[in-house]
Amino acid sequence: MADILTQMQDEVDMLLNIMQSQLLQIRTRAPPSVPEGQQKLSSFAEKEAVDKSENATQTNSIQAALTSDAAPAQPTKEQFQGDLKEMAKDLVVKSQQIELLIASLPGVNSSEAEQVQRMKELERELEELEGERLQAVAQKEMLLQKVEEKIMGVGRIP
Repeated sequence: MADILTQMQDEVDMLLNIMQSQLLQIRTRAPPSVPEGQQKLSSFAEKEAVDKSENATQTNSIQAALTSDAAPAQPTKEQFQGDLKEMAKDLVVKSQQIELLIASLPGVNSSEAEQVQRMKELERELEELEGERLQAVAQKEMLLQKVEEKIMGVGRIP
């Protein structure tokens, strides 16, 4: 399992991907709204399709390609509101997951002095373990030498 910082980075990346896809969906599927006193404008996707067709040449192949790029059917206002609620819920859940990872970071609830003290304790413990490891390596070498001597002694005839 990855460490907490890597998990947090993955979660933030996923959050950004969710936000990007949701903004794209809102941009392309949001129903147009008409402020009072303004004329009705088409949706952004419809406007892009119109702009593309105006800038295109009059050949049949390009016109056929443009008709295949037509905007998807617009959802009803209720469907769009439901989609917005679901997207908001996804963002909240992902944010809560990130907050849980942040809360599980070591030292979040301790002062700098406590963290320094803890690091010194861990350093002393590491030095003790290193001493034990060196003793074990020395003992292993000694035992290995004894075994080799015994094996060599078996081959000799007295």
